[in-house]
Amino acid sequence: MIDMFILPLLNAYEKERGWINFQIESFNQFVNVGMQKIIDEIGEVELNPEEGGMKLKFGKVFIGKPAIKEPDGSTRLIFPNEARIRNLTYSAPIFVDIAPIINDIQERPERVHVGDLPVMVKSGLCSTREFSKNELIENGEDPDDPGGYFIINGTERVIVLIEEITSNKPIFERSGNEISVRMNSEKSGFRQRHIIERKPDGEITISFANLRKLQIVTLLKALGLETDRDICNKISNDQKLLNEMFINFYQCEATTSKEAIDSIGRKLKVTEDYREERVNQILDKYLLPHIGQEKENRIEKALIMSKIIKKVILLSLKKIPNDDIDHYNNKRLLMSGELLAQLFRSILLGRWGLLAKMTYNYQKLLKRGKKPSIQGVIETNAVTKQILSSLATGNWIGGRTGVSQRLDRSSYIKTISHLRSVVSPLTSTQEHFKARQIHPTEWGRICPAETPEGSSIGLRKHLAMFSEITPGLSERDNEKIMEYIKGK
Repeated sequence: MIDMFILPLLNAYEKERGWINFQIESFNQFVNVGMQKIIDEIGEVELNPEEGGMKLKFGKVFIGKPAIKEPDGSTRLIFPNEARIRNLTYSAPIFVDIAPIINDIQERPERVHVGDLPVMVKSGLCSTREFSKNELIENGEDPDDPGGYFIINGTERVIVLIEEITSNKPIFERSGNEISVRMNSEKSGFRQRHIIERKPDGEITISFANLRKLQIVTLLKALGLETDRDICNKISNDQKLLNEMFINFYQCEATTSKEAIDSIGRKLKVTEDYREERVNQILDKYLLPHIGQEKENRIEKALIMSKIIKKVILLSLKKIPNDDIDHYNNKRLLMSGELLAQLFRSILLGRWGLLAKMTYNYQKLLKRGKKPSIQGVIETNAVTKQILSSLATGNWIGGRTGVSQRLDRSSYIKTISHLRSVVSPLTSTQEHFKARQIHPTEWGRICPAETPEGSSIGLRKHLAMFSEITPGLSERDNEKIMEYIKGK
């Protein structure tokens, strides 16, 4: 009876949907769209701003086929099995069209090699993607291999799914008479954590960036809501709710936006001549960056903060229930494409990233009296080594560990299971009783039985048999939805 109904269903699902197609699609999305978006964030780079040196304008990204450079200097295409046998990395070169701008005149762009990208087996870049069953066998490949992993120095490595609290959504929690709100605001890979707290006496504070426990009314006035009446009107028309805000108005010493900015600057312990500039930078760049990072976005940020304050007061009055942080609606799974995008952005735009090294190399060659070429100032090996190091060790940006793991090949079922494993960022050395328990919202999404015994129980999970991961909406899709809602 089981064979008659279950096995045909399993075979049909494997053939039509695939067990790990979500990982392959995520990697393809990163290659086709995500990588170009990161390059577009760079725009133009001025290599020697003090002396009016050359500018570089970054253009289109092009990724070649998986290849290997032989000791004799020749370059040829490579297949996954050869990379396994010869302990090589299955990767493809990344090229970017970069146009030099000299004396405000843009010259012809040059296609420059910036590094190598490890290729996911069976992805759109893979050499065996379109091979038939016989062609796969001829090249030493398993025709039933699901793919979804990388080959780094001959070792098969898989990027596991990372379970995270969803971004850009406030989560309200109550503990006794204290209320706390946590919110991770994310834009273009940059994430800023916000903590809003309400004490038993009614005082509401916010902590983000380098600010700790800043009075919420001071922040609202700095954002442009200068009078108490403006703040009250944005929060609520209910007098009972506004009465709960009295102590916050009483403790705020600032009466204008300028005084509020000055008060925040003193809390940051910034010198007076630099105070206003630093506070403006924090308000625009680090406060709710997903709303916008320009000065004109401040009023919108103030409106969102007012709505959050209203819900905090309602929760304190027990008029609304608190949120369940373990509810799967409040969680998201990071796949290979998103994690690689975080890594690639950090390697390019980080403090010691590719752009910083390009500027340093250009200035160093100029001092030696040489005329640097575009390829000459780009450290190709540096980008490649950083990507390979993260995939080989599992150490990711943001202090994450165990993101990349050696693929379990002890059996076909264990291989599929490993490719569908989900890892929680919570440490296994602490209890986290609620996080380890099975939540009702995991039904149909997470397997209730498959989890290791010991300290990792409940923190390392696996997707349910027929569960899939939706890729989410693009910015263009969001724009279409907003246009439909507004009736345009």
